[in-house]
Amino acid sequence: MGTGFLDAFAQEYKQLLDSELRLLVERLDAPSIIKESMIYSLEAGGKRIRPLLLFATLDAFGIDPKNGLPAAAAIEMIHTYSLIHDDLPSMDNDDLRRGKPTNHKVFGDAVAILAGDALLTYSFEVISTLPNEFASADTKLKLVIEMARAAGTEGMVGGQVADMEGEGKKLSLEELDYIHIHKTGKLLKFCVVAGAIMAEASQSQLDHLSAFAHHLGLAFQIQDDILDLTGNQQVIGKPVGSDTANDKSTYPQLLSLEGARAALSNQINQAKEFLKKTGLNTNLLREITDLVASRDH
Repeated sequence: MGTGFLDAFAQEYKQLLDSELRLLVERLDAPSIIKESMIYSLEAGGKRIRPLLLFATLDAFGIDPKNGLPAAAAIEMIHTYSLIHDDLPSMDNDDLRRGKPTNHKVFGDAVAILAGDALLTYSFEVISTLPNEFASADTKLKLVIEMARAAGTEGMVGGQVADMEGEGKKLSLEELDYIHIHKTGKLLKFCVVAGAIMAEASQSQLDHLSAFAHHLGLAFQIQDDILDLTGNQQVIGKPVGSDTANDKSTYPQLLSLEGARAALSNQINQAKEFLKKTGLNTNLLREITDLVASRDH
């Protein structure tokens, strides 16, 4: 299976997901300005790596990836809310996101904050009302618990706080890993775990897929840090060097650029080893892993 298959798969499911997201927001009985703000950031583009991981995990179990559309939409809502809030003046104070003005630059701080709040809360409604043919009540409960952990204080929010507290400090590699395992990795891992839960995976398969996603999450962040130094602003859609400007510790800073690239390769190799242990048809997941390692944005 060549990357052409992944490209076609990603394109098809990106279009389906974009339609699903717009439909979910448009049907809300709410002021038009908040819906416009939500849709603005949901449709700002991006790689859709997280939902793609959910679709590819279902595919590995031989389950129709379309069954994962509502759950993938919920995940993308959480991811998008975090980006809206990250960009705020009180956080990273970014003017550009994916090559477009950030949400608060278009709608103002107050609406941007509320749009983030709306996306976060709506994601739990979406995942807890999955059609019964896609997920039993027990499965939905497991998904809600895992998503809350991944997004909350023990996951993304905790990582975000540690990230802010680490600004201006020389962090150890262990401290930097903690930030990114929580800030980025936990939600990314949930995408894979959610697919496995929906597929009623065995405990062994769940463990191997969790370990795969853990290493993939770290690889994703290491590549992010490398791109912040070496990327093209037009391609990555945000200012290059923003980590340095915000006085944040990064993998290239701690390990050198060459050391960061070696660490990236190590995480990718470990991710692939755990994929092999699942005994599943993981071609798509393996291709996504290669994509994470070689992406330029």
